[in-house]
Amino acid sequence: MFTGIVREVGTIDEVQRQPRGGSRITVGCSGVLPDLTEGASVNVSGVCSTVVQLLRHGFVADLSPETLARSTLGEARRGRRVNLEPSVRLDTPLGGHLVAGHVDGVGEVTLWRRDGTGILAEWTAPPEVARFLVDKGSVAVDGVSLTPYEVSGDRFRVSLIPETLRSTTLEGLAVGDRVNLEADLLAKYARKAMQPATQGVTWDLLGRAGFLD
Repeated sequence: MFTGIVREVGTIDEVQRQPRGGSRITVGCSGVLPDLTEGASVNVSGVCSTVVQLLRHGFVADLSPETLARSTLGEARRGRRVNLEPSVRLDTPLGGHLVAGHVDGVGEVTLWRRDGTGILAEWTAPPEVARFLVDKGSVAVDGVSLTPYEVSGDRFRVSLIPETLRSTTLEGLAVGDRVNLEADLLAKYARKAMQPATQGVTWDLLGRAGFLD
């Protein structure tokens, strides 16, 4: 489990494709190393990854074929910068929101505009993420905890402050870039819990509920 507060920006130093699918990546970093052990979890740009080997200046992690297919790490190349966060401890302040590191879908930047000292950004989200987006809720973008607003259909906007841009890889984004998205974990559980109560319910244009025969 993570909080979406990036601790360090690392760099992918090597990508080794595996014979039966998947890949092994070597990530160069220093700041998060004291909190890592072999077998520990680390969030790599939104993807919960297991450390299989600690190095003097980084770590090695294996990525499954499913991870490569569902996230932008399938496009990862040497030199790519990645957001890093070690798993949260019970005494860690929850500065962002609960992030599992399980990518729900890949979104795309549709707007990237200077707004004062920050950036006004807009992303599209696939249905598996869009259904959980609410104004002033939470969403993880490449592992970064953000607050969406002006949610409309499959699009949402975020105001990125200078500190967020400085301390994450988001600063290097541009229109058309793809990002890993994870919907709010609590919203997913709430929707799941409500499903039995809402099965067979229809809604009219005024938001009034009716029931199917």
